[in-house]
Amino acid sequence: MKILTIIISIVALGLIGFNLTKVDFSDPFQGESTVALITIVAALCSILIMLILNTSKRIESKVNKGK
Repeated sequence: MKILTIIISIVALGLIGFNLTKVDFSDPFQGESTVALITIVAALCSILIMLILNTSKRIESKVNKGK
């Protein structure tokens, strides 16, 4: 599970990097730039979800060790 979260996070970082090149910073809310911004936000959300999953798994393992 840990390897899967790392792979998903790396793919999301790649998507962020790619879409940053697609954003027209002079007018970011027109045309293709809007799609790029939405994809960047979605990738950031997926990274956040993977971090939450990783933290919950760590907490779960500590709780199970205590029993």
